[in-house]
Amino acid sequence: MANSRSVVIAALIANGMIAVMKFIGYLLTMSPAMLSETYHSISDTGNQVFLLIGLRYGAQEADRQHPFGYGKAQFFYSFLVSVILFGVAGLESARHGYNALMHGSHATMGQTPPLPVVGAVDGIYVNYAVLLGAIVFETWALKKAYAGISAQMDEHGWETLREAFRKTSDVTTLTALTEDAVALAGAGIALFGVYLSRTTGDEVYDAGAALIIGFLLMGFAVALAWQNKRLLLGESLSPQAEGELREIVATADIVREVVDFRTVFFGAEELLVTADVAFESDVDALDERIAEIERDLKAHDDQVKRVYLEPDTGA
Repeated sequence: MANSRSVVIAALIANGMIAVMKFIGYLLTMSPAMLSETYHSISDTGNQVFLLIGLRYGAQEADRQHPFGYGKAQFFYSFLVSVILFGVAGLESARHGYNALMHGSHATMGQTPPLPVVGAVDGIYVNYAVLLGAIVFETWALKKAYAGISAQMDEHGWETLREAFRKTSDVTTLTALTEDAVALAGAGIALFGVYLSRTTGDEVYDAGAALIIGFLLMGFAVALAWQNKRLLLGESLSPQAEGELREIVATADIVREVVDFRTVFFGAEELLVTADVAFESDVDALDERIAEIERDLKAHDDQVKRVYLEPDTGA
């Protein structure tokens, strides 16, 4: 949890500073790509606030209304982030880029081309400086998020980022990683578009960069929403990981048969395990022996927070 919070705070600091820099750059050059990147960074900054709210809300202790705690709050707020990323940053960036392509970047806004900055410094160099600075900040934030997801990959034996993306329940770190990666790509695309428009004198490259950034944001937003959906609906462990836990129960010397076995995430890296078990007859100190099995399950996978083993009387 602490690692997730540090990842989000790093992204919040980076995106907040970048949003201000990009908006200043946009005011000086009226670049469509720069405006798209400003929307993007403002959206990302707000998203980090939502993720922090999710972490804080999800850390509340269980109560009567929420007997398993508030862990799923992280799933909800991460899902909300994906919606905002799609609707605010993605759609607005794509719309602005499309309008700039169709009508020209300044005509659509009723503005005249920008003047050089006071001091004879061409505004385009301000854009270059802002975007290069954004790349530096985003690289720092991405490195922090990648370290967080890498720690999970090492812990669970996941071999690729794709596998981690598909299996992790720490959607807060996953969301921060995705946002930072898209932000870094967006800054690079914007820089390339601004440069080509300046070099060729054709605004189509700048506007096209804004459109591409919008589509990029919407694509990753849909992917994030899909990953959060699986956890909001109550996803279990992967068949292999669940099988390993089931085997621990099945091989206990007091167990005759595992009749039913289920797992479900009720929070980020918080797993509930339930099983209907047919125990051997005439077992001494059954409660203590069941407690041993529960400890073995938690030792095998530290995501296991709650275990319910129920005797199956019909077996």
